Amino acid sequence: MMKVTVDLCVIPLGAGVSLGGYIAACERVLEDAGLSHELHPYGTNIEGEWDAVFAAVRRCHEVVHDMGAPRVFTTLKVGTRTDRDQSLQDKVASVHRHLGQA
Repeated sequence: MMKVTVDLCVIPLGAGVSLGGYIAACERVLEDAGLSHELHPYGTNIEGEWDAVFAAVRRCHEVVHDMGAPRVFTTLKVGTRTDRDQSLQDKVASVHRHLGQA
């Protein structure tokens, strides 16, 4: 199995300007999937096994459509590495060390 880190941004189209409810529904999907994730102002960082992460991304689309959004636009940034395990926190800590903030 391959571990993946994803930056997910789900944008419901035709659903009005207040999107917090849709984003909360996707956060519930990630919780239910048991995936490690961190919400940020313009998306959510997710880490886990490839199949589980992409199944959750699909489920987010299904849930948002079920909530009445006729269209869903999603951007993904996907990263994998095979040389070692590295968590989202590891990546941030590395930058802080370089800034002398460790």
